[in-house]
Amino acid sequence: MTDQITRRVFLRRAAASGSILTVPGLLAACGGGKSSPGTTGDTTSHQLAKTLHFSNWTLYIDNKPGGRHPSLEQFQKKYGVHVDYREDINDNPTFFSKIEPDLQRGQPTGRDIIVMTDNSRYPSLLIQKGWVEKLDKSAIPNMKNLIPQQRHPNWDPNRDYSLPWQSGFTGIGWNEKLTDPVTSMGDLLGNKKLKGKVGLLTEFADTLALVMAYNGDDPSHVTDQTFNRAIDTIQKAVDSGQIRQFYGNDYAGALSSGDLVATMAWSGDIVQLQADNSHLKWQLPDTGGDIWTDNMLIPKGGNVYTASVYMNFVYEPKIAAEIEDYVNYVCPVQGAKEVLVKEDPSIANNPLIFPTKKMLDNVHTIDPKALNNQKYQTTWQNLTSA
Repeated sequence: MTDQITRRVFLRRAAASGSILTVPGLLAACGGGKSSPGTTGDTTSHQLAKTLHFSNWTLYIDNKPGGRHPSLEQFQKKYGVHVDYREDINDNPTFFSKIEPDLQRGQPTGRDIIVMTDNSRYPSLLIQKGWVEKLDKSAIPNMKNLIPQQRHPNWDPNRDYSLPWQSGFTGIGWNEKLTDPVTSMGDLLGNKKLKGKVGLLTEFADTLALVMAYNGDDPSHVTDQTFNRAIDTIQKAVDSGQIRQFYGNDYAGALSSGDLVATMAWSGDIVQLQADNSHLKWQLPDTGGDIWTDNMLIPKGGNVYTASVYMNFVYEPKIAAEIEDYVNYVCPVQGAKEVLVKEDPSIANNPLIFPTKKMLDNVHTIDPKALNNQKYQTTWQNLTSA
């Protein structure tokens, strides 16, 4: 499976021309050398380390001029722990390949917290291989603030190893100047008025989940029969000329410019694009969308207590609200919305950032076993690259 460099590297604005801006300096990986003694490797002590080593995606935390991250500064001031914050995750497979050699040798990765996406195969794989530490839940009383819909994922049922950082939805985006509302997968895949102007996503989990739900199948339990039915549905739309292309993050520019009229799209991208183009709309399909979550995990050898204390800190509603006000994805922390109602109502009242219960109840997560099924992955690659 090839995970795309998508929502996290997408900047706060897409150019009005439809081009995507990039910041090569921000995308360059930081050095990942081993940590000094006393920082990682001590997984049981309830003594804070001097330094917390935190690897995250680019532009995925509150960010102020000069590269300042106020939430990290507050953590450092409160606990006296320096945060070595690295924006060195560009995509799931590349980052996994960076830390895998150390994990295979039983050596620390030089990191106490990493953030990886659950609709890639890597969080479940890390747990299966025993390459992540259990959270110290005694240090995370704010875990009670985790929204109910995120408490029992099938790949980590009791949240023993993970805690959500941010989430996003996969649904349908469209340009209301160019089409009537597109709110169903049937419309996206079969409306002849949209022929040749429709985009699907290259990411296996996102596209398969939406199509399986449209077919009346359960994306959280994929069988050969339901997988093949979804592939047939997509192939039919491709063969008819309905689908213009399979896209990674470049769908955003095509949708902004009008090359695409409607497309599968990530909620966070549309929030950002709407700042420059109010005609762009987004909605979950009537048969249900997909939810993905970027999760904080502690790689084997990381300092469990210090990492857990930090997780507790960012689950304080006030801190979560500060991060959310910049990031604009789906916040996993109950209480953050109430803070933002007073401080930034436009963010608090945006259902793509603080979705309704009805929205949360109408999304699916892909079966993690399907993500590791090589036969499925080969079939998918052949379809999207044809």
